[in-house]
Amino acid sequence: MAPRRRPDSGYVLEVPIDLSTIERDAEGQELKVLALRSDGTSASEIAEVAPGGTGLVRLRFDEAPGSVRVLVGPARATDEELAAANTLGIDVPGRLFEKRETRIAPILIRPYWWYWWLRWCREFVIRGRVVCENGCPVPGAEVCAYDVDWWWWWLSTQQVGCDTTDANGVFEIRFRWCCGWWPWWWWKNRLWQVDAGLADRIRGVLERDPQLQLARAGAQPSLGVFGNILASEGVASARPLTSQDATKLESIRSTLLQRLPAAPELAALRIWPWWPWQPWWDCTPDIIFRVTQDCDRPGTVIVDEPVWQTRWDIPNPLDVVLVANDQACCAPCCTDPPCHEGECIDLDRVCGTSIDQIGGNAGTPGPDGYLFPGAVVPGAAAYNADRPFAGTVTVEKANIFTGVDYYEIEVDSGGGFGPLPAGAAMNFSRHWMQPPHPPAQPAWQHGDVGFAFTTISGHLVAESREHYEATTGLPVDAFWTTNADLVVPLDSTRFADGTYHFRVVGWTVGGGGGTLTDPKVLPVCGTELDNDWVLTFDNRLNPDPSHPTSPAHPCGSGTVHLCVTEPDTDIITVRVNGVAVEPCSTVDPRDGGTLEVDFLAHDPDGHLAVYSMVATYAENLAVNLLDRPSSTLSVLAADYVGPTYGEALGQGAPQPTWRGGRFRLTVDLAEAFPEPCCYQLELRAYKRTVDGCYLGFAHNNLTEYTIGVGVCEPREP
Repeated sequence: MAPRRRPDSGYVLEVPIDLSTIERDAEGQELKVLALRSDGTSASEIAEVAPGGTGLVRLRFDEAPGSVRVLVGPARATDEELAAANTLGIDVPGRLFEKRETRIAPILIRPYWWYWWLRWCREFVIRGRVVCENGCPVPGAEVCAYDVDWWWWWLSTQQVGCDTTDANGVFEIRFRWCCGWWPWWWWKNRLWQVDAGLADRIRGVLERDPQLQLARAGAQPSLGVFGNILASEGVASARPLTSQDATKLESIRSTLLQRLPAAPELAALRIWPWWPWQPWWDCTPDIIFRVTQDCDRPGTVIVDEPVWQTRWDIPNPLDVVLVANDQACCAPCCTDPPCHEGECIDLDRVCGTSIDQIGGNAGTPGPDGYLFPGAVVPGAAAYNADRPFAGTVTVEKANIFTGVDYYEIEVDSGGGFGPLPAGAAMNFSRHWMQPPHPPAQPAWQHGDVGFAFTTISGHLVAESREHYEATTGLPVDAFWTTNADLVVPLDSTRFADGTYHFRVVGWTVGGGGGTLTDPKVLPVCGTELDNDWVLTFDNRLNPDPSHPTSPAHPCGSGTVHLCVTEPDTDIITVRVNGVAVEPCSTVDPRDGGTLEVDFLAHDPDGHLAVYSMVATYAENLAVNLLDRPSSTLSVLAADYVGPTYGEALGQGAPQPTWRGGRFRLTVDLAEAFPEPCCYQLELRAYKRTVDGCYLGFAHNNLTEYTIGVGVCEPREP
């Protein structure tokens, strides 16, 4: 609201202020007096009056203002904020402005208002760091803090401030927070959206009572969602919730709590109606964070906190440490001091996993070259271990080279160390960031430097980043982020499947600068042992020419089955009471009996992780055929039955090999098919391979087989 111009002449409203009830030694503050006219214009002045005393404010108008509302509050509030606040106010009728100057009765300020105004609008400070999972700082990231409110499953967020992290990942956000609004003001300034996480939690509680049926919900908060539950009350309206509904929410809440299941877990999340709701009186913000970084890709989200991570009623100041995801660019740091520095190598991670968790390497028992992200207890239903690699495999170090200008990767596949296969060592780039240098450079700067494997003096080598820094150099204060410690991305498809030993050989540049001299197999830092690391590769062909192409085992375009043998799946035969059932046939379940399914789940390289068989039917319903009380699995032509790698180990499989094969599932017909319907049997199998450093199970296959159960009479031939 724009204040009216204040001329020397016109109409004057004198407002006496009485602070006689406030102790003279009370904390002081300036007050503001605001007069609101019916046309939306306003006039305001600061009241110069101390605790225990009195003062006078003169408000001027160009013309007779008519009826006005006079509000008093803290001077740090804007006119617009004061007009929206539930604060001290009186109405002045227009008839008093028949003369040029009008004085109203003194406004007595009680201690309630004085101390309320002291904390009505406060300055908050949030200080913290953004770090990667290894503790290294995340520089140049924008950290934004949000106050959050939610009503039922609708979420509203209000950005309170942002700051950019420095080279050490440090940020500080200062913001002003006010409360005590009229509900109409609060609703006017909030934007809403349905939050999937809140909706999932609420639906999980409502499912406890099948009789509860919500009405259709819209994008904005509305009592209409409770239309079925509150039909007899007549209070559920489909229109968006507004401030006019605020006075009835508490009574509606009492009614809903009598009809909804008790849910202390939702009360803990402060979800209405399990938790009372008057956010316009929330005088301390509830904060979550979102962090983005312009590094490899502008605007990459590296922290995105959901509502259940809300920090309720934050202290002032609030100190936080935010841990970024794996998309963040981290500044280099020594996470295991003292960092080794010298003519040695400290191999650290393969595909982001500690090399100590890869079998055959230092500190890790078990088969050579297999990944151990978590120990598998033989006999347990586990499968995420003993994993070979496929695709691009990244290898990183954790030390600083000195005396190593270039380095070479050698491989031993059984006949001694020698050069890598052509194309196995992939070129890569490193990303750097430079902090701002205002005023000439006010923003963070970014850049990429390519590091190619090049043949010099007959050897395929790459320049060390330490040599690049010493010769070419980075911009002032710049540091590496992405791939700072990358040694080599290996293209594992250049190798035949199997286990390999690798090592790094260091070279120095000769006096002329064009030749390599003084080759040295780098020792493991802190030892006299030559570096030697082990990896196992297991790639697959897609499509695989050796995959069967018979009509009984279709694959490729127009099917859900991949033409691959790693792994391969097939539903070979389905029998009901010993009689074969072809796809799309129907069976009569009325006399009961047994379902038998002969199927294939096989990996020729012995890296099978798990297989499953599910019957889907009706709308979104499914039966896990392997876990029915009557289910049994038997081997037709396989090594071990599983159905998980851990269970196969418990059955005698020699770690890390489990190939699977052909099996037979037997299960009672009534347990497999609980009601008359069309059923689709879905057989899925997964390999344990880590493909392209993706820790999911990218190598998998699917077979589907459909039959009708009790839906119609069997067809005549």
